[in-house]
Amino acid sequence: MPNTFYRAFDAETLGGKRKPDYRSAFQVDRDRVIHAHAFRKLQSKTQVFLSGEYDFYRTRLTHSMEVAQIGRSICRYLRSRGRPMREHFHIDSDLVEAICLAHDLGHPPFGHSGERTLQELMQPHGGFEGNAQTLHLLTETIYQNEDGVRGMQPTRALLDGVLKYKKLYREFPQPPAQHFLYDPQVVYRDYVFAGVAIPAALRAGGALNACKSIECQIMDWADDAAYSLNDIVDGVKAGFLTIERIERWAAGEAVDAAQQRLLDALFDAIRSDRLESAFSVKIGRFIQACRLRERDHFMAAKTNRYRFELVVAAEAEREAQFFKKLANDIIFESPQLQQMEHKARLVLSSLWDSCWRNYVATGSRVIHILPPNIGALIAAEATAAGKARRICDWLAGLTDGMIVHTYRRLFDPEFGSIRDLS
Repeated sequence: MPNTFYRAFDAETLGGKRKPDYRSAFQVDRDRVIHAHAFRKLQSKTQVFLSGEYDFYRTRLTHSMEVAQIGRSICRYLRSRGRPMREHFHIDSDLVEAICLAHDLGHPPFGHSGERTLQELMQPHGGFEGNAQTLHLLTETIYQNEDGVRGMQPTRALLDGVLKYKKLYREFPQPPAQHFLYDPQVVYRDYVFAGVAIPAALRAGGALNACKSIECQIMDWADDAAYSLNDIVDGVKAGFLTIERIERWAAGEAVDAAQQRLLDALFDAIRSDRLESAFSVKIGRFIQACRLRERDHFMAAKTNRYRFELVVAAEAEREAQFFKKLANDIIFESPQLQQMEHKARLVLSSLWDSCWRNYVATGSRVIHILPPNIGALIAAEATAAGKARRICDWLAGLTDGMIVHTYRRLFDPEFGSIRDLS
């Protein structure tokens, strides 16, 4: 018996019908994400620490795999609880896995440092946002071929699942730094909502950005669960988080009794060298902190994906927020990570400037510094904003190693030779 939680509406694919397949539509989504070049590149993109420094640090790829595991487990847990889920009416774990695996595809090299730099560079040209870039890849660039096929032809449910934010860049009174869609992506928002009018109340303030399908909510919590805990584990292993540093940090914070208990348990786990196993148990508790609740929503008549919302126990949310703040204040604000941000700004800004001067600012290209296919895409764009988006796509698609190699080839006189052209 089929899973009646989903309708043909949910499995409809962008760009036309797919060929018949032995897999479900959502299994095809998952498999296409896994086999995409952009997914493999995540193994060499920074999560917290620069990829390749040590084998045990998480990269964007291992992080995405962990988020996918947590997302699948949440689906299984919610189904095991019974109503409103039941045997033939449940959230599809293949779909949630696909969304989780895809959720970071659009993030650039150098992690959040790289994202902030591209946000500044693209502000006059429609902005840059990691989640909007993920949507851009899924709909425009992944599996693009000479026949004119663009994107991976995702299902409506997958497309909606990666849409953490639904407000367009132009719909903000002032250009935002993050949490928006690119203006041309309105067509994909319209596709997700299938022409159903967005209520005026949702268009005001940030309400539209909180309009998420149930699968998107599961992905979002799985992401929070993964990085709020795993950043701590990596930080301790890297030596950024020591008991002494955490105690100094806590002395300047208004730590309440519940947060002090979290710190005491963290210290015990560090001293006994069992941090990884202790935090694995916490992930299990974060999974079991999930519940489903029915809600009124303007899309509920169209799809069950908007008939339910995820409710996470307040204690688990507070714990995740506490560990995220701890990691941000001690790790991300550390001189070492700030130095990496400085490097990201230097490398990305220098490459951007070279591309702009050679492909946009002059009437004809001065030096062919980009791969020919990228140069052709830039030349085909009629507007400066379009050309900027093509340059941004190229930069965002580079891995940490690729972008440093390219920078050194262009700017380091001692690096590279005529034989080093790949």
